Amino acid sequence: MTSHLSPDSAASDPSSPLSPAPTAPAASVDAAASARSTGGADLLTARLVLRPWSGSELAAVLGGLRQPHWAADYPDDGDRVIAGFTAGHPEARGTYGQRQIIERASGLVVGGIGLFPPSDDGSVEFGYGVVPSRRGRGYAPEAARALVAFALAAPGVHTVYADVEPANPASCRVLEKAGLERCAGRDGLVRFRATAPTG
Repeated sequence: MTSHLSPDSAASDPSSPLSPAPTAPAASVDAAASARSTGGADLLTARLVLRPWSGSELAAVLGGLRQPHWAADYPDDGDRVIAGFTAGHPEARGTYGQRQIIERASGLVVGGIGLFPPSDDGSVEFGYGVVPSRRGRGYAPEAARALVAFALAAPGVHTVYADVEPANPASCRVLEKAGLERCAGRDGLVRFRATAPTG
């Protein structure tokens, strides 16, 4: 799993500034690939569904119980870490928390993506991962574009970012393809970000 999700990151809080906006500003990333809501918490892209974790999915991953709607190599280690984190932080199962990535054509779970709560300065971190069998299909940038546009539509959020290890060029390419710009990082990491338009 190519992931920026950390097990000790704070979980999303549904009562935080990440709450649905009456009118969403256009994101600086490609809006054509942004998610649309199904009227519930699911976000849809052309080929994917980004769905908040359910209790049964968490129990299955944490219990090592194979499910017929999972890709053969799902979950990987990163998915298990996120499942444990999400199980320990129920608010991370909300609309602005962690999600599974589902391939619409097959209905199979193929990875995960999620937001962490915004800082006081209006920025929010996200992370993602796609299982090896589905890499190289453009799923990661498609999911990232959707989630970033979704987050930038929330009131009080003006920047969405992901930090990447310099030794992970594949993840850097994913974020570039998703339309995020590379900027100065810290603690030895490279930061990619998208910002809401001004004015």
